[in-house]
Amino acid sequence: MKLSGPIIAIGCIAVSSIANAGEQLTANAKGAANQPTAVELQLLQGTWEGVLVGDKAHQKITITINGNSLHFHRDTNFWFDATITLSAGKDPRQLHATINGSPPSQADSIGEVVRAFFRIENGTLTLATIGDDAEETANGFEAAGTRYDLRKVQPQ
Repeated sequence: MKLSGPIIAIGCIAVSSIANAGEQLTANAKGAANQPTAVELQLLQGTWEGVLVGDKAHQKITITINGNSLHFHRDTNFWFDATITLSAGKDPRQLHATINGSPPSQADSIGEVVRAFFRIENGTLTLATIGDDAEETANGFEAAGTRYDLRKVQPQ
């Protein structure tokens, strides 16, 4: 009696099922790891208004986040559209904004990635730029470059 063919077929099916189960567990683990990032992204949603810390002119800054799109606006000559991603497992928390729109005077910024620390405390969103990958990353908000303090604006 020749059973080796069916046994090999069953073995291949079993190995395939086990491999697929392992891939599914890996995908589920990655999904679980991304949950804090998704929650943080949800907390950032909406319109935020504030100022550049230290700006003596107190020019109003407006940042609107919708999904993974960010619109930064100071005035008609200084605004940016960007796509953001959040870096998981970073402390302080970080976001990367890839600029994909700007006024003509800032067109050379398109494609640049702006990295920033962010935190939300007592209803205030603080964003602080931290340079690019080639530069040493600052250790905290106080050591970071440009810093904005913003408060969420309720929809009208």
